[in-house]
Amino acid sequence: MNDLALLLTPEGRALLDEVRDTAPADELAVATRLRRDHPAELVSAALGQARLRQRAAAKFGAADAGRMFFTPNGVEQSTRTSVAAYRAERLKALGVTRVADLCCGIGGDAIAFARAGIRVLAVDWDPVTAATARANAEALGLGELIEVRQADVTEVDTGGYDAVFVDPARRGGRGRIFDPEAYSPPLSWAIEAARTAPRAALKVAPGIPHEAVPADAEAEWISDGGDVKEAVVWFGTEPGAVRATLLPGPRTLLGKGLPDPGVRPVGRYLYEPDGAVIRAHLVAEVAEQLDGGLVDATIAYVTADERHLTPYATAYEITDQLPFNVKKLKALLREREVGTLTVKKRGSAVEPEELRKKVKPQGPNAATVFLTRVAGAPTMLVGRPA
Repeated sequence: MNDLALLLTPEGRALLDEVRDTAPADELAVATRLRRDHPAELVSAALGQARLRQRAAAKFGAADAGRMFFTPNGVEQSTRTSVAAYRAERLKALGVTRVADLCCGIGGDAIAFARAGIRVLAVDWDPVTAATARANAEALGLGELIEVRQADVTEVDTGGYDAVFVDPARRGGRGRIFDPEAYSPPLSWAIEAARTAPRAALKVAPGIPHEAVPADAEAEWISDGGDVKEAVVWFGTEPGAVRATLLPGPRTLLGKGLPDPGVRPVGRYLYEPDGAVIRAHLVAEVAEQLDGGLVDATIAYVTADERHLTPYATAYEITDQLPFNVKKLKALLREREVGTLTVKKRGSAVEPEELRKKVKPQGPNAATVFLTRVAGAPTMLVGRPA
């Protein structure tokens, strides 16, 4: 709290501008120079904040990150701007004008809501975190739309709000928390809080078991640039619906409740479904689009004879299918003069870097090898992006 207060002074803001682009290797020299004219505590706070802003640029963009304030946990746990903006626009399309953002953290989601024109009550129990969220709302010119309150979210009256958004803490002293009931607050509390509002969205880990999603809720898995970022449990939308949403776009695949695809021999093309599709258990919907089947009943690779365009899977043209054998793969890659080798695996215990060291690829060409199972047998599929 003291660091933030120092940085919000005119001297602190000026110092932040001065150290904005300081490289980690230069911090000691810069700190030594600045301490001649500024208090050591302020210099340390400014350099630490500059480092956090540099890290945060990947999530928030350089322009916003350069004006915002961060805590180490805030950088780590906050929602990526593209994901927060998508969710805010979806709430706006549902008619939401006022949202209670519970467990608001440093305010990333509150900022997205406000930019969508939604008024926000942002609540966090931690005084430093709440103060940081308030500073961020002011720094981005959104103070009139965002009210920040330091309080226990379980004691906040959300009556009068069109929607509730809850982002429970999913990290503890020992790292990530995988049990939804060990979230802070627990998922069961968040679900009951969600049911008090006309609309609600609960941000949860993408590994949430499907059976943990209530029957009166919708489940959505979101990826950004191919990386699965989160799952959202929605209330007041489409009960029982399951969807995978890919950003940028957005492109959304809605589940049809299809049975698992059948297993078939490897065809000319192999399709790797997006991680959100896999987490949402919608591989069958993609296989239907591709007129394909699985290479193995337990592996989420789809194969087909024809090349089809789909945003929900990446296509590869398969040139070779080999039983798992490092020597044979090494000989094949040498024959093809493959020097750039991408190794993907699903259903294999072999580490990609370990295989790459053993085959020692050399040459001007590139290839992709999939370490997987085909009809239960350890197999190597060699190909290239289609």
